[in-house]
Amino acid sequence: MGERFPIFWEEARGANVRDVDGNEYLDLTGAFGVALAGHAHPCITRRVSEQTASLVHGMGDVHPSAVKLEVLERLASLAPWPDTRTVLATSGSEAIEIALKTAQLATGRAGVLAFAGGYHGLTLGSLAATHREHFRSSFERRLYRGVVHTRFPRISDKPRAVAAALDEVDRALHRGHGGDPIGAVVIEPVQGRAGTRIPAPGFVAAVAARARAAGALLVCDEVLTAFGRTGKMFAHEHSGVVPDLLCVGKALGGGMPLSACLAPASVMDAWPISEGEAIHTSTFLGHPVACASALAFLDVLADEALIERAARLGELLRSELATGLAEVEDVMEVRGQGLLIGIELAAAGSGAAVSESALDAGLITLAAGSRGEVLQLLPPAVLSEAQAEHAVRALVTRVRLWSGER
Repeated sequence: MGERFPIFWEEARGANVRDVDGNEYLDLTGAFGVALAGHAHPCITRRVSEQTASLVHGMGDVHPSAVKLEVLERLASLAPWPDTRTVLATSGSEAIEIALKTAQLATGRAGVLAFAGGYHGLTLGSLAATHREHFRSSFERRLYRGVVHTRFPRISDKPRAVAAALDEVDRALHRGHGGDPIGAVVIEPVQGRAGTRIPAPGFVAAVAARARAAGALLVCDEVLTAFGRTGKMFAHEHSGVVPDLLCVGKALGGGMPLSACLAPASVMDAWPISEGEAIHTSTFLGHPVACASALAFLDVLADEALIERAARLGELLRSELATGLAEVEDVMEVRGQGLLIGIELAAAGSGAAVSESALDAGLITLAAGSRGEVLQLLPPAVLSEAQAEHAVRALVTRVRLWSGER
């Protein structure tokens, strides 16, 4: 990275960020997808302020706060099952850990099937499911060896490639890996950190059917995509599947650290009843301020129709970027679902290079992809159309400049 990177944030509101030097930026990352409702939304900050005045910290699952119960009830009302159980956490990685533990308890199988390009976190259990060598190599000897990674065919792949990927899934489900039969199949309905990789039509549904036929549970990692990011409440809805376990986070907390693993009672009841010491818990479980923030976020999500707005704005951004970059030779593809958009560039590191260059134009973006070749956008759903149009013009200019300078 060059001299302009990083910037140091001082204040953020809506889709705007100001750094410590007084420079203002348009945030097209939503702070890693967290600020779906925008930074410092007044309804959320007001609820946080009210909560801090009454109860900042509780006692998790021993003496829980009332606001924790409210969050559990609200999440149950949004879940795809009629009878839902939820375990709260603070990070997406922990939500994945909970899902893996639950799947093992429910199936009696420790093996995991995950997918090439998948990113599920960096704690040891979630890291074992994460695919990228960059994250894994330094800790390989500590990672569980019963995880197998198979191909994740993209929407642009030919039917033959999709069939080959499903054959790999079949073999993994029936043979396991490292001696352990597969109990959990972990998949992102849209791969985020891999560069906004959208699965081939029917692939997720086919994986779900195969998992269930083999007695494994389908875990949808929606830490990034849940709560409207892709234009639907949950991204798995695009594939027409209902998972057995659902991991959410990022946007859920409205800016506060909060995640969750949800499942039907028939799955979660595999956890033994506590006899005084829970076998999975944490000090900040169901933190009252984070829960209050989440409730306010979910209110804003509904009251301001942010899911519908994400679908509309996402299509505007994607189509305008595709048109503006259509003749740029180094642009391989502009793709996305809702407000999760990727511009794939030809050269390794090019997404990172354009992302740094975009800071000069007052835009905060992300690099993604295993080679840093994707420029990724995850803007807040409160982005105005004027801001969206400005972002398109500036990004098209930056990509064209970069392409011409190479």
